[in-house]
Amino acid sequence: PDVPMEVESLAEDVVKLTEDGGVTKKILTPGSSDACPENGDEVYVHYVGTLTDGTKFDSSRDRGDLFSFKLGEGRVIKGWDIGVASMKKGEKAVLTCTSEYAYGAQGSPPKIPGGA
Repeated sequence: PDVPMEVESLAEDVVKLTEDGGVTKKILTPGSSDACPENGDEVYVHYVGTLTDGTKFDSSRDRGDLFSFKLGEGRVIKGWDIGVASMKKGEKAVLTCTSEYAYGAQGSPPKIPGGA
């Protein structure tokens, strides 16, 4: 009986992926392997982008299309390069990024305001 509670509490934990706490991860569904992708790997993800107030600004799931990018090459927000590099195949997680690791002071108008 103690094991399921322990696993559940681990799944609830939010892990800091950067020293300053600018990128955090909460695992919803653990991955199916021990390996994480490396810089230069082509990765395929589903995502739902939301602001801190819960407003959805984009979703690959709504389009029914995986999004792909080369990891670590700056083609996505910095928080994704960091967060996705920590994930395992099949893992589902919530990544939370401060504006320094996301869209910065300028945002990405019209859907993403500055400071997001």
